[in-house]
Amino acid sequence: MSLSMYDASAPRFAHMLRNLDVILAKAQAHVVAKKIDPAVLLGARLFPDMLPMIKQVQIATDHAKGAVARLAGAEVPRYEDSEQTFDELRARIARTIAFVGTFAAAQVAGSEQRPIALRVGGRDWSFTGQDYLLGFAMPNFYFHLVTAYNILRHNGVEIGKGDYLGEP
Repeated sequence: MSLSMYDASAPRFAHMLRNLDVILAKAQAHVVAKKIDPAVLLGARLFPDMLPMIKQVQIATDHAKGAVARLAGAEVPRYEDSEQTFDELRARIARTIAFVGTFAAAQVAGSEQRPIALRVGGRDWSFTGQDYLLGFAMPNFYFHLVTAYNILRHNGVEIGKGDYLGEP
């Protein structure tokens, strides 16, 4: 039995985004309980030259929605990146999960060899669908998701590996 491009993408993105939503809910409760300005966590970084937590979430959602849309040959929706609160970030995650959920397996089927062309950071990238998913979209998605997790954990939010992995 082989793993389909759909099974390797849309459900995995949605699962991990639901876990990220739980993590953000815990961070939101943490700032209330500890009387911390939410902007402190939303703007926190692991190192000065790294992007803040809020941007990590934005980029993770961008990779999820972009990957599934590109694999399906659909238009990638553009988000404004204007979120400034936990509620706004959580709404972005919900919107991304809903978007990813609009695609059926048949729309992504056969995308292993679909040409995917991107311009990122002033550089042109060309992939096959499989190489894009496994070598670019998924690694970037997980990098930004785990960086958001690490920023929150580093700043005292009581989360653990179980929150990151979620229910199977």
